[in-house]
Amino acid sequence: MTAASEPAPAGTPAGGRAFAIALRNRFRGITVREGMLVRGPAGWGEFSPFAEYGPLEASRWWAACHEAAHRGWPEPLRERVPVNVTVPAVDPERAAGIVAAGGCATAKVKVAEKGQDWREDVARVEAVRAAIGPSGRVRVDANGAWDVDTAVRMTRELDRFDLEYVEQPCADLDGLAAVRRRVDVPVAADESVRRAEDPLKVRAADAADIVVLKVQPLGGVRAALRLAEACGLPVVVSSAVETSVGLAAGVALAAALPELPYACGLATMQMLTADVTADPLLPEDGFLPVRPVAVDEVALAAVETDPAAWRARAAEARVAGAT
Repeated sequence: MTAASEPAPAGTPAGGRAFAIALRNRFRGITVREGMLVRGPAGWGEFSPFAEYGPLEASRWWAACHEAAHRGWPEPLRERVPVNVTVPAVDPERAAGIVAAGGCATAKVKVAEKGQDWREDVARVEAVRAAIGPSGRVRVDANGAWDVDTAVRMTRELDRFDLEYVEQPCADLDGLAAVRRRVDVPVAADESVRRAEDPLKVRAADAADIVVLKVQPLGGVRAALRLAEACGLPVVVSSAVETSVGLAAGVALAAALPELPYACGLATMQMLTADVTADPLLPEDGFLPVRPVAVDEVALAAVETDPAAWRARAAEARVAGAT
């Protein structure tokens, strides 16, 4: 066998294995979650940036994948982490069913879905509050879709269901800061952290009470820990709707944080119709266990796709991150 025809070494883009898994409900405009898994000496890593992300932004996702496969993660400070159930922009009956099946004491509800009326948001959040009960916690996520006035109006409207916080009500920091000054509900920043050139600007702008951190978009567990320390705000760890391989990285971050005052948005495995492991990371009594995830060949084969495009994208991301 010639050097050119030898198998690519583990832990490189050329050795990655691609997957495509259908979602149970449309989420962030997609119905299929796609990505690539890479195996290295420390285990498996996931590379699954969304389609709209270019090489430079995707380079952070590659760095997180490489960390998982080659370095592993810091020692955990806890054995399990509290999680919330995530409710997509579905009808009230379906929303209530998702909460009941989730078994969590906190629910995160997607609002401001394109093409939906604001009254649908109210009905969905009302159904979630009824399903989770008066002692449960309800948070909403607008993914930056509102302008300032709409965000203020909708936050006040939805707060009759006793909101824990509103996540990314507006797209930019000035908008977040303006909303924060006008409402009593705490404001959490997500996209303003993970898609920003300088994530620390969110605190300098006085734009949020809470930061939502996702491992892949921030370049890995260690990079996210450094950001959390520098930012100095309470942290909610969330997923990017990954397989259990990607979710394990989020759990590792949550487990390594000195303080974890909020439930994490990591109970998203139920949003996928399949997984790449025989032992998915699913919540038990509102918590996820801190443990490694082993890829199962049979499970992976059932969702595996041609890796060429994903290997090329990972190679571009690796180059972009090195320049």
